[in-house]
Order: sequence, then C-alpha cells, then structure tokens
Amino acid sequence: MEKQIFTNEVILSWLQYYAKNTTLDLEHVKIIDITKKNKNIIPTVEAHKTTMVFTNAGIDDIFYRLWNAGLGECEVWYNEGSDPSGPILHQQVKDMIDRGINASAGMLILNPNARNTAKIGLSNEMFQRGSIHYVGSEIRAVILNKMMVAPQDDICVIGGESIAIEAALMAPEGSVIAVEYSHADRATLEDNVAHFDLHNVKIIDHVDADSMKECPVPSLVFLVASASTTQELTYLKELNPDIKLVMYTLDFKVAANINDTLTSLGFTDIDIIQISVSKLGSKNTFKQEPAPWIITARSEKDN
Repeated sequence: MEKQIFTNEVILSWLQYYAKNTTLDLEHVKIIDITKKNKNIIPTVEAHKTTMVFTNAGIDDIFYRLWNAGLGECEVWYNEGSDPSGPILHQQVKDMIDRGINASAGMLILNPNARNTAKIGLSNEMFQRGSIHYVGSEIRAVILNKMMVAPQDDICVIGGESIAIEAALMAPEGSVIAVEYSHADRATLEDNVAHFDLHNVKIIDHVDADSMKECPVPSLVFLVASASTTQELTYLKELNPDIKLVMYTLDFKVAANINDTLTSLGFTDIDIIQISVSKLGSKNTFKQEPAPWIITARSEKDN
C-alpha cells in the first residue's frame, strides 16, 4: 500500500488548497488522519459538518461503509491526485459506493445533518443481535456518566460489551481494551465493532501480562463483577496505580462487601448507588427491570 506521512506542512497545504478553490467555511473543520491507528471515520463524520480525511491509497470500501452507516447524503470534495492541486470534484457518498481511494490525499466530507452531541445510552436495537443480553440503555447511560470518558482515554472494559462500544465512540483519540471470556460473546462483540466501524477497540480473552503486553495502559476500567474481579483489579492497579474504577453488579452480597474489598486493594473515594428502572407495559402496568449496583472508586500511587 502506498504510504504518505501527513505532516503539519502537508495538512496545511491541503487546507490552503480547499480554502483557495472552494467557498467552504473551514473554520470548524475536523481533521482526521485514518492512516494512523485507532481512527474512526464514521462517528467523526456523523458528529461534524465538515471533516477533512487524510487517507492512503488502497482502501476499496470506504464510501460503501459510509453509505451503509446512513451517510449516503454526505458530499465528498476531492481531487484525483495525491497532491493538493488541480480541479476539485464533488459527489454524494451514495454515488461513490463503488469507488475506492486511488491516491494518498486529503478529502473533505460535508454532512449537513451532523449532530455534534455525545450519544450516551444507545438503544439496544442499534447493537448486533447475538449471544449478549445487553443492559438497558437507561442504566448504560448512568454507567457512562459515571465513567466520564474523555476523548483521549485508554479504557479497559471487562464483560461489558455495549459499554465497550459506546466508550470507543466517546474516546475517538483513545482506545478500548475489551476483555471477553466467552467465545460466543467475543464473536458478537466483533460483529458490533464491525457494525459501528470502530478501529480503536482491541478484544482480548483475559487480563494478564501476556494478553495486555501490547495494549496501552488504561486510565479507567469498567467491569462486571465476577469471581475473577479481585485478580483483575490487582493486576490493573499494578499496571496503573492511578487507575479509576466503575463496577456493575446485580449481586447484593458483592455490593455489601465491595467497600472492604476495594479498600483492601488500595482504592479510595468509594461510592455505591443502586439504579431502578421501571417501564410501562402494554397492559398499563409498570414492569421493573433488574436493579444493579454501580460502584465507583479511584486509586492513587500512595495508597
């Protein structure tokens, strides 16, 4: 595959090229270089009215993937070379689904329907069906609120498949290490990663030095409490003594004893809440969903 390093000078030359040859307002353009690792083009285009995408040649399905994600009405401004020169062409994505990228270059994608707002608590219908029983979207919204994901966070998610997907969407400059012990659940998670076209998710099958040796050090961990929770937290705290924690459990005994468990592991600022969600059913009666406990805590080097 042809390679090109998009340095500051190269990026500026492409910006100047479009500024001189179009009437587009580049003041709020979002720049994304998908030749680098972990860059998600679809969520970026969804959230920004103007996105400048830098890409290598040899990507055959980029416009198809944009169209398949519901972005067919977006307009693409581009040229047919690898230098910021010559005539500028523009077409809608839906008319380009059979095209690939034939040169390393910068292109503009205009999305008039962009909504630059965080999507928190996606409907379960948006996820791929499979072996996973997804937590309710309302409870997921609270979990993500507690996680306070920043765009550049590196996050470890253990047993929380839909949380891993939403966290990856919220951390476009960071990464998600998704730990899934079940083979069937890993397959469903892989389907979701492909469905949302995410490139900042790495799926592993357990937590230890070998499986995480090539992963970034997480600053935040979300996990569903299990028999291996103490082992997982002990290792992650050794990996990053400043790690933040958000935990989910439906087990009352776990919730009742978690304060002592986390204290013994060196976590502080432990906070425990229980969430109850009821939904109106077809017979005008409310059905209560499982009410989990959500635990947050933080660790410090001196603890």
